[in-house]
Amino acid sequence: MILDKFRLDGKVAVVIGASRGLGQGMARALAEAGANLVPVARTLSSLEKLAEEVRAMGRTCVPMRVDVSNLSEVRSLMDTVVERLGRIDILVNSQGTQVRKPALEMTEEDWDTLMAVNLKSVYFACQAAARHMMCQGKGKIINVASLTSVLGLANITIYGASKGGVASLTKGLAVEWARHHINVNAVLPGYYITELTADLFKNEERAKWVISRIPMGRTGNPEDLASAAVFLASEASDYITGQIIPVDGGWLSA
Repeated sequence: MILDKFRLDGKVAVVIGASRGLGQGMARALAEAGANLVPVARTLSSLEKLAEEVRAMGRTCVPMRVDVSNLSEVRSLMDTVVERLGRIDILVNSQGTQVRKPALEMTEEDWDTLMAVNLKSVYFACQAAARHMMCQGKGKIINVASLTSVLGLANITIYGASKGGVASLTKGLAVEWARHHINVNAVLPGYYITELTADLFKNEERAKWVISRIPMGRTGNPEDLASAAVFLASEASDYITGQIIPVDGGWLSA
């Protein structure tokens, strides 16, 4: 049955950045589709409610605390997952941070922080997970890109550079690891109301302009992105790799 290909029963999914927003939505959806879950965040307390929900579904849930700016913690995370759950089938890199300033006010510290969290940690999480996936013979990696991966937006130039890098490494890793049956794709959310974008939507005029630019006439919600993530994590997407998939209500097509 075709719908069986969308199920994730018995899979082990690691979701970095699962404590809130889009990352939490994807983590919850993967568990709803059948996966056992390893939600990852900087604090365990931020994962408690999600863990309760996942266990109530009858899934195994092993929350883990990791500072993604510390590469040794990122690498040891994957080893610990395999030690405790036996494998890694799915990795979602949803970690991210933001600095909003005019380009002339950006500092070297801003650059280092954004690149460390948004790009460097993504690359090395992919690398660490792929080592185990190669031993298993397959795996699914889902990164989170951004409108700024393909568009220039003012006051977030370093963020855009980091997300452009995420799109590029997604394609490169997909080509390199395809022969190992590791699919590497990215979802590209449009405008969603999250903690990273909340300030934008406090400006009523700006919010109206954003929504007027979206052909579907609304911002996204976590379930919109989560559905795409479940598809990319499932056998239904086995012949799809190296793709940056917009989930943006038509923004990039307008």
